[in-house]
Amino acid sequence: MKKVLIPVTNHATLGETDQANGTYAPELTHVVHVLNDNGIAFDIVSISGGKAPLYGTDIEGDDVNNQVLGDASFQTQINNTVPVSQVNIDNYDAIFYPGGFGLLSDLASNEEVASMAAKHYEAGGIIAAVCHGPAALLPITLSNGEPLIASKQVTAFTREEEVDFGTINDIPFLLEEALTRKAAQYSKVQPWGEFVIEDERVITGQNPASAHAVGEFLAKLLAE
Repeated sequence: MKKVLIPVTNHATLGETDQANGTYAPELTHVVHVLNDNGIAFDIVSISGGKAPLYGTDIEGDDVNNQVLGDASFQTQINNTVPVSQVNIDNYDAIFYPGGFGLLSDLASNEEVASMAAKHYEAGGIIAAVCHGPAALLPITLSNGEPLIASKQVTAFTREEEVDFGTINDIPFLLEEALTRKAAQYSKVQPWGEFVIEDERVITGQNPASAHAVGEFLAKLLAE
């Protein structure tokens, strides 16, 4: 059985504000739903372990989100995330980073997770991320000293979407700018449109509307 490692944030607020945050649930649940449908196993981990903060758990009309959040085994995993220090990356076929603003404050700069992801990628593994999840790609440096994304086309949550969402003044940094400076190419479509790029085993999706498609891309690559 194929297996995906899902690192989530431990940071429970939007930047330095007191606004409740963490991982944006639909970006996690919609991918988990695709993994479940394809018989792909997953483990949810975080830098320090324990209960992971989630928001977006009460979105009206999102049946997939409600279904996955209502699953007892999923709740056990999200409430008892495994510390990254206990992870053997050799046991996984892919890494998936869901979004949410929380990871801008931890996974976006964490060297331990980044070095694990670099080892995974160089061993032929797949790396996927959606919305703010691609922030976790920023610190990944390959053994040749090059950033992972220096040769990759990527997408992620856009400046326009930050403005629309009212978060532009509270985020620790603007993800679109950070990726544009480091990636071979950053691309985007109109705000809130579905958009996914796959480039040499690196899958990125622009926003929450892209989560399902990221899951489908991931499942397809894992089946090859």
